[in-house]
Amino acid sequence: MISQAHEPEDVLDDERRVEGTGSERMCIVTRQIGTPDELVRFVAGPDKSVVPDLKRQLPGRGCWVTPERALIEKAIAKKLFARALKTDVKAGPELLEMMDRLMAQNVAGMMNMARKAGQFISGATKVDASVRSGHALAVFHATDAAPDGVRKINQARKAWTLGSGAETEIPSFRLFSEQEMDELMGQNAFIHACALAGQAGEGVVKRAKMLERYRNGDKPQADLDAARTIQ
Repeated sequence: MISQAHEPEDVLDDERRVEGTGSERMCIVTRQIGTPDELVRFVAGPDKSVVPDLKRQLPGRGCWVTPERALIEKAIAKKLFARALKTDVKAGPELLEMMDRLMAQNVAGMMNMARKAGQFISGATKVDASVRSGHALAVFHATDAAPDGVRKINQARKAWTLGSGAETEIPSFRLFSEQEMDELMGQNAFIHACALAGQAGEGVVKRAKMLERYRNGDKPQADLDAARTIQ
């Protein structure tokens, strides 16, 4: 969980870890501490551009930002990347779209991997059955899915929650339109799908949560679903 740091005003980078916190890093915008899984690493590219390092594998000095579009916008506006990376890097609005594109590709790639492992299935009937049986970790709908199909699966989510006594419903995500999925996933595109238990399925949910947070900030999913219903 991200927590507030009490550190000097200089920003932390890959070479400086927060004292006593192991591998935790500090967001250069919020100055809150989080694990590498909770933040996104950025490095300076050969052309002095700022490059997102989602897999945390690129060489060189890095800095970390909480994965929210508004915070990256702030880092760009205040030139925090240049300060943290200690080099004259340039970051503009194109970084925002690059982040979204790379994170979307990351989610789609993990979905394809989970499908091969039998941990990601599509089709309204299969999704409904997986939700009602408690096997689904999360459900996914195309943003342009028919309301009736979404409503039926939402009913299954509510039924499972009531029947199991769980404190929260199975999460629901609407990240891509059908056309966007065709471009990202080809023949694996879907209208309704769900991630199942297992390492690959958990990887899908983890990446979906990060992409959703990037786009929507920390606004609760229930609020977003309610807004869609009203529209």
